[in-house]
Amino acid sequence: MGEDPVAIRQDIERTREEMGETLSAIGYKTDVTARAKDKVHDRVDGVKEKLGMARDKVSDTTPSTGDAKQAARRGASIAQENPLGLAVGAAAVGFLAGMLAPATRVENEKMGAAADQVKETVSQTVSEAVDHGKQVVQEVAQETAQTAKETAQSAAQEHGQQVAESAQQNAQQTTESVRS
Repeated sequence: MGEDPVAIRQDIERTREEMGETLSAIGYKTDVTARAKDKVHDRVDGVKEKLGMARDKVSDTTPSTGDAKQAARRGASIAQENPLGLAVGAAAVGFLAGMLAPATRVENEKMGAAADQVKETVSQTVSEAVDHGKQVVQEVAQETAQTAKETAQSAAQEHGQQVAESAQQNAQQTTESVRS
């Protein structure tokens, strides 16, 4: 007939602890907001880590002051040895500076239509690039939200099944121990 009452009480206490842990786990699994925040924090931490690694790579590849001085000396000697290259480089820098400077009345009269067309083409290209960037960000955000939702649903369903099985096993064990 009998099992020791102390053993039965210990068994009941252990079962209560297991049920408490199970309920805590269910609570966490059903708290989609907390789980989504955890996932966002994990992703933010991952991005920060990648940025840190990228920063380290940049600092590793950035030349020191001595390297910069040596490169300047080398550039000066190359310019003295190759004046034609220096002239081409200077022309390119002058062209870029001219594009950034405001147009004069004479330039507008001589180059007005062509300059306006070039500016319009550049403006359209920049606008398209910005729009494309916004679209990529939106798609990534939507994909992340969908993934979080699917993960939460799957985990909740899986954990619900586990809880049901665990509860059923605990109920059977308790019934068996009470009968004994």
